[in-house]
Amino acid sequence: MVTGAANVDPSLVVTATVVGAAFGYSLLWVVVLCVPFLLAVFQVSARLGFETRKGLVDLLREHYGRWVALGCAAVIVAINMAMIIADLMAVSDAVSIILNQRRVYFVAAIAFTVWYILIFRDYRKITKVLLWLSLPLYVYVAAAVMEAPSPRIVLLGTIIPHVQHSSDYASAMIAIFGSLLTPYVLVWQTSSRSEHAAAGGELPHIFESHAGMVVSILLSYCIMVSAAAVLRLPQPMDMTTRQAAAALAPAVGALGPLVFAIGIIGAGMVALPVLCASLCYSVSEAMGWKTGLSEHPWDAPPFYVLISVSMFCAMVANFFRINPVKALFWSQLLAGVLTIPILLFILLLANNARVMKTTNTLSQNFWMGATLGALVGSGLLWCWWTLAH
Repeated sequence: MVTGAANVDPSLVVTATVVGAAFGYSLLWVVVLCVPFLLAVFQVSARLGFETRKGLVDLLREHYGRWVALGCAAVIVAINMAMIIADLMAVSDAVSIILNQRRVYFVAAIAFTVWYILIFRDYRKITKVLLWLSLPLYVYVAAAVMEAPSPRIVLLGTIIPHVQHSSDYASAMIAIFGSLLTPYVLVWQTSSRSEHAAAGGELPHIFESHAGMVVSILLSYCIMVSAAAVLRLPQPMDMTTRQAAAALAPAVGALGPLVFAIGIIGAGMVALPVLCASLCYSVSEAMGWKTGLSEHPWDAPPFYVLISVSMFCAMVANFFRINPVKALFWSQLLAGVLTIPILLFILLLANNARVMKTTNTLSQNFWMGATLGALVGSGLLWCWWTLAH
């Protein structure tokens, strides 16, 4: 449970809440559809980093040229910065729920903590402790079971697509893909696995590598069911985090906001260092700089300066008046769109015999191709329905 919680961040929680409140059970089938997608994509990206002992952008620079690597790095920077800003909003808002003070009072302290963990401490040891704070998010499973209507209604939403012809429905599909495929995890998988391999480690057991996927799917599904059953809001996109926490009420009653806030703090403080580090890995690999959190700051100064700049920019952006729920949802919509080129790059590299010792199997290529098709198809539907209305 703790290992799996590492893949759950505030963006996933809030996106699933918004989608459930807005569209009920009609998008549960998209979550289930993501199961084979995630199995194939995460397995390939982990193997890519482990076998080559290089990060994704580093491989692109070496085999396809610097401009391709810079283009991929630019995409990753756009996704990660949007998510860092949004997750920082979520964590500061969660602290404000607990302490009953304005969110902006906590932004600088949280940003500094993430920066300090990355620069001066072993983030792996610290995040293993922080992961325990995210375990209250499992209460969503109990809330879904207690508040869900008849199993027949939930099952119909799970196995039968109920497509609504609207741009909002298509954007919700893209946001679900973005929250579950988590582009920053794909980049992190290759970079962290390459460091692990270089240190003489072995590829993690298949159970460990799939734990995050199973938990992400389970929580996203249960959050959507709970939100669909509990939340009755005219404009779900405009909800506050306190309103989002009401989806936990069937399981914990008035303690919903507190349980929600603790879970968001734990999930956010685990996700933020990974988001920031994967952004900096991408840019540093594209530029050919020395990278790695295992390196001393004085041995890789551009990499660590980039960490500092990224966190400072995210902190400044948090002082603008933006609804955290809206920021989190739109960050996942952007992630869903920009995942397309990242998946394409991974597919190309994983089938290149000059890069890999073992290229993709037919099954892996099929499911990765299906993932790309689903993302492109959702994007085209969104464009079509937007123009039609």
